[in-house]
Amino acid sequence: MDLIFIALGILFVSGLLALFLGRNNAAASFCASAGAITGSIVGIIPSIAVLVSGTAVKTVIPWQMPFGSFSCMLDPLAAFFSLIIFLISGLSALYGFTYFKAYFGTRKIAIPWFMFNVLTGSMVLVCIAQNVLFFLLSWELMTISSFFLVAFESQKVAVRKAAWTYLIATHIGTSALFLMFMIYSKFAGSMEFADFHNVLPAAQINICLILAIAGFGTKAGIMPFHVWLPEAHPVAPSHVSALMSGVMIKTGIYALLRIISFNAIPFWLGNTLLAIGIVSGILGVLFAIAQHDLKRLLAYHSVENIGIIFIGLGVGFIGLYSGNSVVAVLGFGGGILHILNHAIFKSLLFLGAGSVLHSTHTLEIDHLGGLLKRMPKTGATFLIGSAAIAGLPPFNGFVSEFLIYLAMLFGVVHFPSNSALIMLTAIISLALIGGLATACFTKAFGTIFLGEPRTENARQAKEADAFMTIPMIILSGFCILIGIAGPLVITSLSGIIRQFIPTQGADISIAAHYLTYISISGLVLSGLIGLFMTLRYFLLRNKSVRESVTWDCGYNYPSETMQYTASSFAQPITDFFNFILRTKKHFKHSTLYFPERSTFETKTPDVIRQKVYQPLFLSIKKYFSFLHIIQRGKIQIYISYLVVTLLVLLIWGMR
Repeated sequence: MDLIFIALGILFVSGLLALFLGRNNAAASFCASAGAITGSIVGIIPSIAVLVSGTAVKTVIPWQMPFGSFSCMLDPLAAFFSLIIFLISGLSALYGFTYFKAYFGTRKIAIPWFMFNVLTGSMVLVCIAQNVLFFLLSWELMTISSFFLVAFESQKVAVRKAAWTYLIATHIGTSALFLMFMIYSKFAGSMEFADFHNVLPAAQINICLILAIAGFGTKAGIMPFHVWLPEAHPVAPSHVSALMSGVMIKTGIYALLRIISFNAIPFWLGNTLLAIGIVSGILGVLFAIAQHDLKRLLAYHSVENIGIIFIGLGVGFIGLYSGNSVVAVLGFGGGILHILNHAIFKSLLFLGAGSVLHSTHTLEIDHLGGLLKRMPKTGATFLIGSAAIAGLPPFNGFVSEFLIYLAMLFGVVHFPSNSALIMLTAIISLALIGGLATACFTKAFGTIFLGEPRTENARQAKEADAFMTIPMIILSGFCILIGIAGPLVITSLSGIIRQFIPTQGADISIAAHYLTYISISGLVLSGLIGLFMTLRYFLLRNKSVRESVTWDCGYNYPSETMQYTASSFAQPITDFFNFILRTKKHFKHSTLYFPERSTFETKTPDVIRQKVYQPLFLSIKKYFSFLHIIQRGKIQIYISYLVVTLLVLLIWGMR
């Protein structure tokens, strides 16, 4: 635990030093990024140690604040999430050292770097906090620091709007957490998490779990609480987007699992998590495939992958409640492993998107093309991330989804008919999610990196420097490594799985057993690919190879406009699901005998945001508009409000 505190100290001190050096952008950037990388390396050590040993370490220091204490515990669950936080934040900081250079001449970056380090530290504090007040303070610190990072380019109207949307949504979620913790504290007679175990009656357990799903689900980005996510992630700096999407939204899952661990699992929890996962997964990938902005597309895929995680956890809890340890271990193991996998490949993809933006100054997919020849490292790593997020073997996304599929197949075979039907529905849903994800990233990678450049910016693109490409190469290496070493990785997570599944029923070896076949197949596949590449090299090394354009249908001068656009590639899918997406099309064509320029544009608004939240908040705004009469803009009036309030409280207390 001491090393965790040292890591947090390094993060905070280096952030403060960056503020002190604020006039010198280069010095501030170096100090904060070096501190973030060093602190992350230090923090990884105890996280791995606790995760491997399965032994929790705890520190409790009283403080003067009422009901509060500096109560911390690093158990396998907290260590797992802390490991992910430190890993992604360290790589993101290395990436950000170069990424922020583009802003040196226009703005000070000391405050964003300070907030970056605070965000990393506050996420770790959320994971280790064992006191309600300490947890909520850490949760709020995480929210505020990420708000300032989202609002980095606050001179843009869209950025300010996205930042306020994020802040309002997360605080609405936090209000549900206040109610939940009030119930727990009342029945426990304490605000320490250690006293929350098995203290609630059945009715209060249900209420608290519903509040936890709403509050923590908002941070995680589940449907229908996701509306902030596709707004905030695209406008944040790309390494911040990687940290938020890859890590920060997972703190919602961590906290939900922590609350679930306090009580016996009710029968409805597994089915509810499974339903949330199916809805979030399908709608997330459908809205992703209709997007034109690369980072917005990736943001909706975060909703989709949070859905996959919920599917795994839901299946695991259904298996646990039904007494089927095999389904419980496979489902829960797949869900937990997908948390790690998603953090890796989603961070990789956001960093890849940042490199594209850094080089071409645009994220409009239809304005790109041909970048693989100009940015080979970014293109290759983005391809690996795309294959991983689509769940293709032999990458890490396939391994975790395979375990979830396996759990559901066991459920179909061994559960009663009603539960088996639920498992079959979940299998079909996960297959649909995987198929749509594959189509979406075929569209994204093909349009951005293949073909010919569609604009001059794409034509002039250059590869990013080493500080930006090295983190992507490392993350793509993890995508391959976890895909091959799945049995070892799932075995290392046994301490977490045993926190939710009784020891006598938690046979982790069954998951490792099935993943062994995947590892062998992956190694064989990799060997064959290497063999054929070597054979090709020897066959062609003494021969001249001629390159030519592909068949161009008889055209003498092929143009980049002849290529498929991202919109046209996705059109069959978006048209088929238009009853959900409500895509709006705008077509302007020429009626002349010799047609001039025609335009075609599609836009897919978020239906839940447009049909639910906007009317709701407009109604609230209209209802409370009368409160403007008390906002006069004069400090004397505001002071009088305080005086009157104090008098009323004094009179009330003297009764």
